Amino acid sequence: MQEGDVITKNLRLDRKDIAYIKYILEGYEGLVTVTTIDRNEAVVQLSIVPDFGSDVDGILEALKGEIDMCEIDGGERK
Repeated sequence: MQEGDVITKNLRLDRKDIAYIKYILEGYEGLVTVTTIDRNEAVVQLSIVPDFGSDVDGILEALKGEIDMCEIDGGERK
C-alpha cells in the first residue's frame, strides 16, 4: 500500500440523512471524507484512510440503527 491510497465506498440513503451522515463521519477528523455523488439519488462516496477502515465500518454499523443506508457498487481502492 502506497502513501495516498484510499478506500472508497458508495452509500445510498435517504436525502434527508445526507447532512447528518456527513456531520457524524467528518466529526471524526482524519478518518473519512464524505462527498455527495448524486443529491437526487442520495448517493454519497466515503473516502477512507486505509488504517481506519474498521473504525469507519464500526461507525457505519452503529448508524444503521438510526438511518437506512446500503452500500452500492462503485466503491474501490484508489
